Amino acid sequence: VERTPAAVAVVFQNERLTYRELNERANQLAHHLQLLGVQPDTLVGICVERSLEMVVGLLGILKAGGAYVPLDPDYPPERLAFMVADARVPVLLTQEALIARLPAAQGKRVCLDGDWPVIARQSSGPVASPVRPEHLAYVIYTSGSTGQPKGAMNTHAGIVNRLVWMQDA
Repeated sequence: VERTPAAVAVVFQNERLTYRELNERANQLAHHLQLLGVQPDTLVGICVERSLEMVVGLLGILKAGGAYVPLDPDYPPERLAFMVADARVPVLLTQEALIARLPAAQGKRVCLDGDWPVIARQSSGPVASPVRPEHLAYVIYTSGSTGQPKGAMNTHAGIVNRLVWMQDA
């Protein structure tokens, strides 16, 4: 972001975001999420179609200090309902077109498209986050070979170890 702010960071179909734009939008979302109580180890569900919003959403969750729980909008409704209930996400990021597919959630729903005017009022500046390597980065659900999907928790340190191993291999 600092070295090449005008360079293209993300492309999806005919849309693109520069590193500056991606960083600013993710920061705005992160500030918004923190106002909703997201902090280290807070699980935030994200159920969006592949899009620029998906990248902004994932980065915004991490910048806020939270851990994302990916929820594929093409999953059967029963599986989505189980995952949302099991993870007890206090915040669920989605898009307006997907609301009907999602189970009723206990927490707050944030539509990355419809709610963006509210989110955009937040600062685009840096986000203070006390995240440490031992905090969760994401929870991914297994295929459920035993009949019930299980959430596998992954920390920031675990991801770094995996990436270093992959690079060495």
